[in-house]
Amino acid sequence: MAEITASLVKELREKTGAGMMDCKKALNEVSGDLEKAIDWLRTKGLSAAAKKAGRVAAEGLVGVAASGTRGAVVEVNAETDFVGRNEQFQKFVSSVARIALDNGGDMTRTAQAAYPGTGRDVQGELTNLIATIGENMSLRRAAAISVSDGVVVGYTHNQVAPDLGKIGVLVALESTGDKEKLVPLAKQLAMHVAAANPQSLTVADLDKALVERERAVLSEKAGQSGKAADIIAKMVEGGIRKFHQEVVLLEQAFVMDGKTKVAKVVDDAAKQVGGPVRIAGFLRFQLGEGIERKSEDFAAEVAAQLKK
Repeated sequence: MAEITASLVKELREKTGAGMMDCKKALNEVSGDLEKAIDWLRTKGLSAAAKKAGRVAAEGLVGVAASGTRGAVVEVNAETDFVGRNEQFQKFVSSVARIALDNGGDMTRTAQAAYPGTGRDVQGELTNLIATIGENMSLRRAAAISVSDGVVVGYTHNQVAPDLGKIGVLVALESTGDKEKLVPLAKQLAMHVAAANPQSLTVADLDKALVERERAVLSEKAGQSGKAADIIAKMVEGGIRKFHQEVVLLEQAFVMDGKTKVAKVVDDAAKQVGGPVRIAGFLRFQLGEGIERKSEDFAAEVAAQLKK
């Protein structure tokens, strides 16, 4: 019998899209013959995923899992919105969020972790789900956040099931104060992050390239005013301050009242919880963001078919 090496398993996995455990089993069943292993997987319906791999998957669900001082968020994509309402798919995303929590949000470790009750890893279970449901799917991303003393709280927007929705947010608050009183504040801040979509926690954290791009636009606009150079400079700096108020979490107006700065809301909470409060960080996943979706022109497609 041929030795079943890790490289052989990897090659079979790349050729078929099947899970690691299924690939190992297939190779063992056919004494290490790669081509026979491919056929074995095909007969079991486990290589069907490879045929669907080229199809754009921009729908699906975002799942969050939070426990005490840590939390994780994942995005699992599918081709259609319909799959997001599938209970089997929802169960998978929820499970993966909890697995990501246990693996510090690391994508590789999460994909390779054992999926409960199946004998497969997460990637293998996803491949099995693709074959079952019949759509291309992918575990697109995962991330985690934690604090040493405080709370991490999750929120999902457009929720279809507990902790599953189109937008998933985690907010981490650091404080020695009353943790029970911290939770509702963190929940409100998570809802704010979902609605306001801040790009960074502080001004210092903001992407320098993003700021320079905004500065260039403001300079171009101000230059067209015909005003003196010193006035133009003040106009640009004023525009940058306004930009910070739009995209930096601590500078934004809190959505709950539309006027108080988030930084002040957090500072004021110290009296209520019995200790200083600091936002240690946040995570926000929006379903399908950054995925280039193929635009379908049905009329053009029909016309093209008629010409054949």
